Amino acid sequence: MADSAATQQQQQRKEIYTYEAPWTVFSLAWSNRIQQNSQFRLAIGSYIEKYENSVQILKTRYTQHHPQVEPTMDIYSACTIEHPYPCTKILWSPEGIKNTSSAVGGGHGGNFGSRDLLATTGDYLRIWSVSPDDEQPAESGMLKSKRELMLNNNNKSDYCSPLTSFDWNEYDPSIIGTSSIDTTCTIWDINAEQAKTQLIAHEREVFDIAFSAGTDVFATVGADGSVRMFDQRNLEHSTIIYETPNLEPLLRLEWNKQDHNYLATFKVDSLTTTILDIRVPSMPVTELGGHHNGVVNAVAWAPHSSCHICTAGDDSQALIWDLTQMSKRSVEDPILAYNAEAEVNNLQWSSSQPDWVSIAFANKLQILRV
Repeated sequence: MADSAATQQQQQRKEIYTYEAPWTVFSLAWSNRIQQNSQFRLAIGSYIEKYENSVQILKTRYTQHHPQVEPTMDIYSACTIEHPYPCTKILWSPEGIKNTSSAVGGGHGGNFGSRDLLATTGDYLRIWSVSPDDEQPAESGMLKSKRELMLNNNNKSDYCSPLTSFDWNEYDPSIIGTSSIDTTCTIWDINAEQAKTQLIAHEREVFDIAFSAGTDVFATVGADGSVRMFDQRNLEHSTIIYETPNLEPLLRLEWNKQDHNYLATFKVDSLTTTILDIRVPSMPVTELGGHHNGVVNAVAWAPHSSCHICTAGDDSQALIWDLTQMSKRSVEDPILAYNAEAEVNNLQWSSSQPDWVSIAFANKLQILRV
């Protein structure tokens, strides 16, 4: 029995599901809602070097290919949204991450009720709703989309400054923060459909923004090579947490979901990921290097663990690291490695189902059990 259980567990751990898109997949996001008729639900965005791009909403269903064979899980596109330019980021509403009244429309006088929302950035910040497609049979699982909002961070001009990234506040989902190439960050109240505040965050382009615990504190990274922390209760000052030695640009920023003292970031064209402790500014706690042979493109903390993180890059690898001992000694080796078929463009770890990680490479999305 023990051998049987071990074999079953081993088979479970090898679960990999693949979806092939009609274009290069760049942005991706897990839905935070648990679906009764679909084990997983994700959004993926195209990278096409022209104006017309797309977002697809993916769902899963079990298909019986043969009477004598167990049903297999397939990933299918339930909805396609036409999107101008490639999405720099996609996120679903945080409703479901915190099982409280803080979902959009709950506890904040929201305009959206219980609508199923996702947001995208590119030229503008857009909010979309998705709902069952009434013109299709219910069992098809097909969805329809509607654009609810389009917000321009440059209200003094018809022209926009492209948005590089954004974050959707988990504690008050009426709040979204965006970063832009024009050196600014904007904090939006999507219920009021207007900016709460806009500030010049860096000396050069801002490449990423992430909220900490609560609604007030957020951090940013940018082309000036700094990690900066802001508090909306006092925006006259910011704290520089870290600067790269030669002011090399920092591309991405991820806040540890379980222990908000820790941040992860990496430089443009870098093979290593830097882990920072905001209580000890300017000195990295550790650097995860020596195993990626191509530049790092994405990083994601485990949503259920403060000491596990996944990195992925141009060497086609996704690596999971255990940081339990990082305060005592350097982290030398990852604990898990997965080799994709091509350079990994992006990576997300599911908050609602933390046994699963998704990666994007070439024109494929893969869902992996970790």
